[in-house]
Amino acid sequence: MATPPFLPYGRQVIEDDDIAAVTAALRADYLTTGPTVEAFERAFAERVGAAHAVACNSGTAALHLCTIALGLGPGDWLIVPSMTFLATANAARYVGAEVQFADVDPDTGLLTAATLDEALTQARRAGRTAKAMSVVHLAGRTAPLGAISDIAKANNLPIVEDACHALGTTYDAAGGRAARVGDGRYGALATFSFHPVKTIAVGEGGMVTTNDATLADAMRTGRSHGMIRDPSRMQDRDAAFDTDGTPQPWYYEMQEPGLNYRLPDVLCALGISQLAKLDRFVTRRRQLAKLYDEALKPLAPLVRTVPPVADCDPALHLYAALIDFDRLKVNRRQLMASLRERGIGTQVHYIPVHRQPYYRGRYGDQALPGADAYYSRELSLPLFPAMTDGDVGRVVEALSEVVKRS
Repeated sequence: MATPPFLPYGRQVIEDDDIAAVTAALRADYLTTGPTVEAFERAFAERVGAAHAVACNSGTAALHLCTIALGLGPGDWLIVPSMTFLATANAARYVGAEVQFADVDPDTGLLTAATLDEALTQARRAGRTAKAMSVVHLAGRTAPLGAISDIAKANNLPIVEDACHALGTTYDAAGGRAARVGDGRYGALATFSFHPVKTIAVGEGGMVTTNDATLADAMRTGRSHGMIRDPSRMQDRDAAFDTDGTPQPWYYEMQEPGLNYRLPDVLCALGISQLAKLDRFVTRRRQLAKLYDEALKPLAPLVRTVPPVADCDPALHLYAALIDFDRLKVNRRQLMASLRERGIGTQVHYIPVHRQPYYRGRYGDQALPGADAYYSRELSLPLFPAMTDGDVGRVVEALSEVVKRS
């Protein structure tokens, strides 16, 4: 009997038309920054319902561009939920700003209005004034943006949505109006990632969406060394124009330093091809998640699913199980090893960022019990569109063998 293929926790789906799109881009005139970049940006903005989309070379770059565009710097504070990937917090440090960590709901890992309020209270007690805040749509589920937005507005905080897990997620906004993550209904900016395990893949890549033209322009400048070519914005008029007032065709200025965060044409070609499959990928992820939800019910209370978020139809990037390791006869490392022996890969998302040595050294030990409780139980099971229904059964059967021994 053939050994079944290894199931990683996530994997890209690349098909023949994706390969054809990349091949065509390789034969075209541009490999780096060309017309396909703008085509991808237009298609992405239309897909999520935003006025502007700015492509860059990773989700981390997207977060960094947001802090640049918002003008964060030394002396400023960014509120960040601790249950996230390192980059969400690190984006503040890249520009010299500080991080005020917020706790999360222990069962969903999401920022709430209450935990945001508590983070703001802690900041005030310490004499800190937050300039902006991040909301992380963990695993694809949305944080309660309506309630969070009310608090943010009251405190003059622009919201950066870390939506790297949530492309394709929809939710009900105020008044029952259907909203798409990234449409700017509540957030000033929203970031996305196209890493291979994300909903669509380009290899490495990112995008920021916004409805603010000024922010979009600042990010486009920031992603390309800070170079400006618009004649109307030139400061050195003598160098920028010929004696008859005609703009010099080669001339550019750098008025502020920028970065090389550009996404090349060849990867944008793959992005356009993948984006056309988004609905199919999301539908399949939702089907697989429902299969997991049903198949895991008999393992409760030792294994539980993350509870649904009100008014949210998530396009899950991760399938997180919450496991009571205190009651199992194996710990998390042993369980992961046992599943791996059966050809099943798992991962943990994430170690709370406030626990990291760098941030503990900078801000001291912090009590964020919700983040710690979520982390102590979380295990991400395989989830990607190419999985079969039988693959879900295989994962749950292997997990059941361990649970039944406890």
